[in-house]
Amino acid sequence: MANDHPIGVLMQTAMESLKSMIDVNTILGDPVETPDGMVILPVSRVSFGFAAGGSEYETGNQQEGSFPFGGGSGGGMSLSPVAFLVVGQGQVRLLPVDGTAIYDRLIDLAPQVIDRIQTLVRDGKTDMPRTYAGIRGNIRDT
Repeated sequence: MANDHPIGVLMQTAMESLKSMIDVNTILGDPVETPDGMVILPVSRVSFGFAAGGSEYETGNQQEGSFPFGGGSGGGMSLSPVAFLVVGQGQVRLLPVDGTAIYDRLIDLAPQVIDRIQTLVRDGKTDMPRTYAGIRGNIRDT
């Protein structure tokens, strides 16, 4: 590596340092098991940035050899939690952290809603108040 250009050495050092921070557990965190047997995995968004720069400049009237080199490099990482993956009771659910994922919640609830509607139709209970109450999970006799 003695013959490598100094900017290449700077970039390689910075990239190796960033690489040492990257791990599978950075994005999909270590599993946590709850007492009831469910497993919860944190899911994160990871962003990396990297920059390097350098300059060679002449000193006086140097005729031979290489010019003096000045340079620098840097990198950074951002880690943001985005969701939790919950595995248990025969299901896998993704629970977003932001709380604005209403469409995800609707998709998660769709099978339950369909099952309840099918049960109500099969049992001959199709009046609107009971159907609406059944969907909400508050079935009551009228």
